Amino acid sequence: MSIAINDNIVDEIKSRCNIVDVIGQVVPLKKTGSNHKGVCPFHNEKTPSFVVSETKQIYTCFGCGATGDAIEFVEKYYNLEFKEAIGKMAAQYGIEIKSASPSDGKREELYEINREAATFFYKAFIKSNNIGYNYMKKRGIDIATLKKFGVGYADSEWDSLYNYFKAKGTDVKLLIELGLVSESKGKYFDKYRNRIMFPIINTRGKIIGFGGRAIGDDQPKYLNSPESKVFMKKNNLYGINLTRQDIDKEDYAILVEGYMDAISLYESGIRNVCASLGTALTENQAKLLKRYTNNIVLSYDADVAGQAASLRGMDILYKENCKVKVLQVSDGKDPDEFVRKKGKEAFIRLVKEALPYVDYKIYLLKNKYDMNTTEGSIDLLKESAKILKGLTPIEAEAYIKKLAKDTKISESAIRFEVNGLNDEPVHQRQQYEYENENSVKELLPIDMIEKNIIKILLLKSSYINKVKILENPFLSESGKKIFNMIVSITRDIEEVDIRKLQDSLEERERNILNDIMENIHLGGKEEMIFNDCVHNINNRIVIRKERDLIFRLSMADEEENIEKINEITKELMELQKLKNVDRR
Repeated sequence: MSIAINDNIVDEIKSRCNIVDVIGQVVPLKKTGSNHKGVCPFHNEKTPSFVVSETKQIYTCFGCGATGDAIEFVEKYYNLEFKEAIGKMAAQYGIEIKSASPSDGKREELYEINREAATFFYKAFIKSNNIGYNYMKKRGIDIATLKKFGVGYADSEWDSLYNYFKAKGTDVKLLIELGLVSESKGKYFDKYRNRIMFPIINTRGKIIGFGGRAIGDDQPKYLNSPESKVFMKKNNLYGINLTRQDIDKEDYAILVEGYMDAISLYESGIRNVCASLGTALTENQAKLLKRYTNNIVLSYDADVAGQAASLRGMDILYKENCKVKVLQVSDGKDPDEFVRKKGKEAFIRLVKEALPYVDYKIYLLKNKYDMNTTEGSIDLLKESAKILKGLTPIEAEAYIKKLAKDTKISESAIRFEVNGLNDEPVHQRQQYEYENENSVKELLPIDMIEKNIIKILLLKSSYINKVKILENPFLSESGKKIFNMIVSITRDIEEVDIRKLQDSLEERERNILNDIMENIHLGGKEEMIFNDCVHNINNRIVIRKERDLIFRLSMADEEENIEKINEITKELMELQKLKNVDRR
């Protein structure tokens, strides 16, 4: 049985993988400007002439002329046919490839239908005295911008688009599949009527769907294309086909909620913007953004729904190791309204004042609880502690100091609330029991310190001996297993054999390894990142020792154990003195 290798599979693979990571698995790459450079794997050379563009997602060798995208690299490097390369990459990124079906050959036809529909809507839009065009002009959008985004208009007739395609002999089933036409009681009619039409275009320039905004009070306000063989909302972002180079140039993206927000910001001169096709940001959309930048500014609506969407989006982006901030729109509930009233410079000022991930969460808590009351301060600190528990020790320490200053509650009390053994996260309690009683199996998940170290080892095996001398660099069982396997299969002076390593690991560790290879980017800063990891490991050890001493002090009987208390107190003071020296 043949497998269905279609554009949908290819699109999903390209949306999930980053060419720098794909090639970086087998070719050591060094960041040079906006590109990455290495020694070409396809011919013998001493001076690196092999360049990988993260922005364009292509590689080029100026020595032998080899060039292509990530899939073409996998084909050439591993000597695979196209289908074999797709199968390999789909397996690595967890993408299901189904058996081929006759309908898979119709994808280009679906793209073409969408293209023709977009042209139909655009021609209707630019007609004289068109209410759709007049509506957008009143919103202050120039015709050149509208043309760039391909904005169109679906008239108020019931069958204009249907009759257009009927005259061309287009199969109505395909029109229904794409959500352009609906059927009721054997009659066909246009799904979009009296709406501004926003074509959704992927990074390959294909029109994959539409968003239709009602003119007037018709409901729903926005009507979007259904999921289809060519449209998967989770893999795409509105406007990024136009703005990805601006995002890369500015090294940050402004992520908004709606089509009009993106177009209005673009019209005002803010070009590093895209929209999330609704409020439910997905992991794949975050990965797509990371191709161009790790710095994301969320600018959703200022209402309750917008705040909730910002929190969800922040968590997804934070898990993808993005530096995320939230812009708070004033004088208008959404970016579109604000930028039309206040202009570009005022919006840029808001961008500069955007709150980082943790600050925004604490800001919302401060609005929720009355800090003028003892009860409100306690509730605020308890909720804040839950947030800080998910941070690295260094991040948590910085916010503990901030909270202590804001609430007038001691740092030690807040620190104990965050790190105290009576209220630790489950995985920390399990680790404590494992170390002290050796009675339960350790279940600590792998963290960013361990992921960064493993990625460094995959790129430079010379760091293996440096990791060996560290005290407990891997707390998770998976991290230990991957590191031990790297050590066991790698001889001196050799680089790590990725394929051999994957074959040697069990499924859980293999999936973690693939995730590291796909999502951890070092940007040629291995030494700096390794030093940061070492610092964090040492800091983690000190914090655990400090917490253990505080716990032992709280359990000691002051009358019966005065000598022991003095001994522990002295040890704690020496430890805290060491921490203060380290901070300086």
